[in-house]
Amino acid sequence: MKVVLLAGGLGTRLAEHTELRPKPMVEVGAHPILWHIMNIYAAHGLREFVVLCGYKAEVIKEYFNSFHIRNSDYTVNLKTGEKEVVESGAPDWRVTLVDTGLDTMTGGRIKRVHGHLSSTFLVTYGDGVGNVDITALLAFHRAHGKLATVTAVHPTARFGALSLVGDQVHEFIEKPQSEGGWINGGFFVFEPGVLDMIDGDATSLEREPLERLARAGELMAFRHDGFWQPMDTLRDKRLLDSLWESGKAPWRVW
Repeated sequence: MKVVLLAGGLGTRLAEHTELRPKPMVEVGAHPILWHIMNIYAAHGLREFVVLCGYKAEVIKEYFNSFHIRNSDYTVNLKTGEKEVVESGAPDWRVTLVDTGLDTMTGGRIKRVHGHLSSTFLVTYGDGVGNVDITALLAFHRAHGKLATVTAVHPTARFGALSLVGDQVHEFIEKPQSEGGWINGGFFVFEPGVLDMIDGDATSLEREPLERLARAGELMAFRHDGFWQPMDTLRDKRLLDSLWESGKAPWRVW
């Protein structure tokens, strides 16, 4: 089963980091956030990925092109340039990299790789992590029998929260998950029939396709009450960095 990763956006709200690289390649800890997302899926046995590139696609392609060598011990023949891997720490993943255009919308990017998607497939954004139970998500999708599943999450509160006992502050909680409404958290599961609802490059997945699916009763929500965090701003990146460096990153399920 293939995991499709939307990795082609500009990331304008992280301009400090995305002038020279696409947002999915911005690092959390010592690894691009894209690597973190792929590990979430791999922890549930999904190791075949289709990365939909756009803005600075060459940066993503070069990262994966050199991934094996960078994660291996090897011997090199300096005269011929031939390399012999002694020991590899690279994961057993198969990664297909597709340049889906600079200005293509999210739905259009998926439509462009329809030839790779002949059975049930998963889709998520290349800039958000969470401790989503992918195995349970897939079981939920198979059980309801509809065309599409979206993972519904609680948005992270903008400000810290105070837990009060009378007038005394009992606890301060930095940016808790909101207990309000649900929002689209990515981590989709789609049947190939979803592709028929995408018209072309100008189609945003979040508009016509999902709206049509909802009207037709073909879109179900998998509720995720656990950790979920996008990396939209510099503040978000700093939060994810601090969680990773603490050794207690909630999305590290591998």
